Amino acid sequence: MNELQMGAVETKFAEIIWRNEPISSSQLAALSLESLGWKKSTTYTVLKRLCDKGIFRNEKGRVTSLISEQEFYSLQSERFVEENFGGSLPKFLAAFTNGKKLTAEEVNHLRKLVSQYEEE
Repeated sequence: MNELQMGAVETKFAEIIWRNEPISSSQLAALSLESLGWKKSTTYTVLKRLCDKGIFRNEKGRVTSLISEQEFYSLQSERFVEENFGGSLPKFLAAFTNGKKLTAEEVNHLRKLVSQYEEE
C-alpha cells in the first residue's frame, strides 16, 4: 500500500484526472498547464510516476484511473489509522473529536454508518 501514497502536488494532479477521466494525455497536459502551471514534460513525468504506482493507466494517449478517488482516499485513511492509532477506529475518533463539538447532523451520520456496518 506504500506505493499508493502521493504528495500534495501529485494529489492535485490526480484530482484533475479523476474529475475529467477518461481524458487524453494532451488534454491533461493543457489542464495541468492551466491549473498547475506545468509544462507538458512535467505532466508526462508525473503521469508516468502515478501509472507506475498503479493508480492510473495511460493507454494509447487515453488516461483512466485504476483506483477511484474514493478508493484512494479510503486506503489512505486506513493507512493513517493503522500507523497512528494501531488500527483502532475508536481511538482515532476519540482523538479526532477531542475538544470538538459534533453537530446533530454529524452524530446522526455516524450513527447511520455504525448501523449500516452492524447490518453487514
